[in-house]
Amino acid sequence: MTTHSLLLLPGDGIGPEVMAEVERVVAFFNKKGKVNFKTETALVGGAAYDASGVPVTDETVAKAMAADAVIFGAVGGPKWDKVPYDKRPEAGLLRLRKDLDLFANLRPAICYPALAEASSLKRELVEGLDILILRELTGGTYFGQPKEMVTLENGQRRAVDTTVYTTPEIERIARVAFDLARKRRNLVHSAEKRNVMITGVLWNQTVTAVHEKEAKDVKLEHILADACAMQLVRNPKQFDVIVCDNLFGDMLSDEAAMLTGSIGMLPSASLGAPDPKTGKRRALYEPVHGSAPDIAGKGLANPIAAIASYAMALRYSCDMGREADQIDKAIANTLGRGLRTGDIMQPNMRQIGTKDMGSAILEELAAIA
Repeated sequence: MTTHSLLLLPGDGIGPEVMAEVERVVAFFNKKGKVNFKTETALVGGAAYDASGVPVTDETVAKAMAADAVIFGAVGGPKWDKVPYDKRPEAGLLRLRKDLDLFANLRPAICYPALAEASSLKRELVEGLDILILRELTGGTYFGQPKEMVTLENGQRRAVDTTVYTTPEIERIARVAFDLARKRRNLVHSAEKRNVMITGVLWNQTVTAVHEKEAKDVKLEHILADACAMQLVRNPKQFDVIVCDNLFGDMLSDEAAMLTGSIGMLPSASLGAPDPKTGKRRALYEPVHGSAPDIAGKGLANPIAAIASYAMALRYSCDMGREADQIDKAIANTLGRGLRTGDIMQPNMRQIGTKDMGSAILEELAAIA
């Protein structure tokens, strides 16, 4: 029997609630007996800060490096607004991404047929939507140095964020984009701001060079990031794979989330480079939504993005694409039955909570599998 190790990091806010539904799906596959998932749970974010004074411990990072996949919940909340900047809950996630070198962030935006009316756009613009935003995750504005806030001699303050990219960083994310496009509709849009940012010029030149040398079979289009944002709400189905830097990828993927009906619907995968010996990638999977402290502990959170993130772990880290497809189909069938959490509620549908949504997906999964 094949065994896969999973490190579960529920985090803060609604993180533990949606992770509980992921654990039920993991248990479902363990019960079937064809594969064994060995899980371990650790603290991250504000929960880790409360327990140990840091948003993620060295021990937890070591466990993440050893696991086949990390399943992440959410971090942050007003409780930790005044902690030191380098100890804020989000710093735990940033450290995991950096230490595991998870440079490729895959954020699919898929509009399930049953949710076409829940989108903020017209049905005809989003029905059948299936795009993938590929975000460079370990460079750019979020990690560039210097990053500081200083007080000037006149008493005013100045804050500095530095955007830095090197050719190898851009080359490797471009290769991932072209590889993904080959398995989809063979189209890549590279989004940057070459008109005002010198890093955008390097990004454009490097992606073009990789395309010329290694990926002429894939169609490449260049687009300014702000124009891409506009086109995402004007005609989103023109896109297939969009590759962009850390900052623009963060923004564009959240925009794309709303095309699908709710940010609570979207999973993500953060992947590292293949191991030279085993070919395996370090990987972290997480819902795109945040910790939603306003509904935490009320059983109202949408667990679909977390469950779909586990499905991505099956697909990319466990070579279990068939089972991942089964989860995706179970989610679609559940929505087709008219069941909704509050964030995707529509007229004439039945609103249910976190646990009931998890139970409904498990019921559909059992029928499929």
